[in-house]
Amino acid sequence: MIYDVVIIGAGAAGLMCAAQAGYSGKRVLVLDHANKAGKKILMSGGGRCNFTNLGTTPQHFYSSNPYFCISALKRYRPEHFVELVERHGVEHVEKTPGQLFCATSAKEIVRTLLTECEWAGAEVKLSTQITRVERQGSAMRLATSIGKIDAGVVVVASGGLSIPSMGATGFGYDVARQFGLEVFDTRPGLVPFTLSDTWKVRAAELSGLSVPVAVSAENRRFVDPMLFTHRGLSGPAMLQVSSVWQPGGSITVDLLPDEDVAQSLRVAREETPKRQLSTWLGERFPKRLAQALLQWYPDHDPARPLAQYANASLDEWAGRLNAWQLKPAGTEGWRTAEVTMGGVNTDAISSKTFEVKALPQLRFIGEVLDVTGELGGYNFQWAWASGVACGQSC
Repeated sequence: MIYDVVIIGAGAAGLMCAAQAGYSGKRVLVLDHANKAGKKILMSGGGRCNFTNLGTTPQHFYSSNPYFCISALKRYRPEHFVELVERHGVEHVEKTPGQLFCATSAKEIVRTLLTECEWAGAEVKLSTQITRVERQGSAMRLATSIGKIDAGVVVVASGGLSIPSMGATGFGYDVARQFGLEVFDTRPGLVPFTLSDTWKVRAAELSGLSVPVAVSAENRRFVDPMLFTHRGLSGPAMLQVSSVWQPGGSITVDLLPDEDVAQSLRVAREETPKRQLSTWLGERFPKRLAQALLQWYPDHDPARPLAQYANASLDEWAGRLNAWQLKPAGTEGWRTAEVTMGGVNTDAISSKTFEVKALPQLRFIGEVLDVTGELGGYNFQWAWASGVACGQSC
């Protein structure tokens, strides 16, 4: 079996790359050990797939080389992918500004990609194991469960380590190391936090409750909803900050991001001195959270009017609400992480073609690289952009 291009991984980046290479007139084969193409696409966005973000810029990505992603993102923009899905009749909705989801099902995105591969003449073989990738002169050879395959170019689009139940493995990193490339340490990103001891119990009691917050860590701040869970904290705010949080570190949660609590409490004390703190909290939080806050900090006397609170006491409450310091026990790990932080060092990769500079017949695209987007459709846009850039240059 001889192909111009063999792509390892039938996910977002791999299928996009295959269609582009096929349209360029290349004989293309996509291999994947899974029994279905696009498994992570299918489960993403609650089964609706947040397939791009109209506001995509390089600033929404983490990488040891922040300049690497610029070229591909400039050449294939969100509006290009929107045009593609609309051509295939995929209806979509904008949930929050810039975030586009399928109106019905993520299956529509997979259908679009597989149809493009079919039109481009790219073959897709699933349930296929790859046991070895090796250099064969100026080409490459793969040992697989369906026999030996020779390829002019091998593209590794096997993704990262997130959600192993979807078939994620470290295969791409192993190939990179085999050919002498550096692989930065990987860790789960866009993942819920776990709490321990007292805070775990407190979070569990509020499980299912969501509130708007601003959360900060490592000099980054995110304003999004936070969700209490049986294990700890989740929701968009926590997923976002998990990508910058370092194990053992703290996060700071502002439970009232649009309000200066110290100032508000002083004004309330002045204007309504007989009002109780519980009433003030009840006006700003869901009942369960307002009651929990009073239980967490038992220095409060329910019958005590605001007039009897000294400035120091009000400032203490301001700290609790505007700057709640919390040290997570950890994260839920790869099981629920949406992305992989770290990966193949991009210094060895061409940002134009995604080929290994020292070995042009080997390429890496998508999540396997040390490029990770924030929450909100950015990682899919990176998959499309890197897939197109690589596929068109194969």
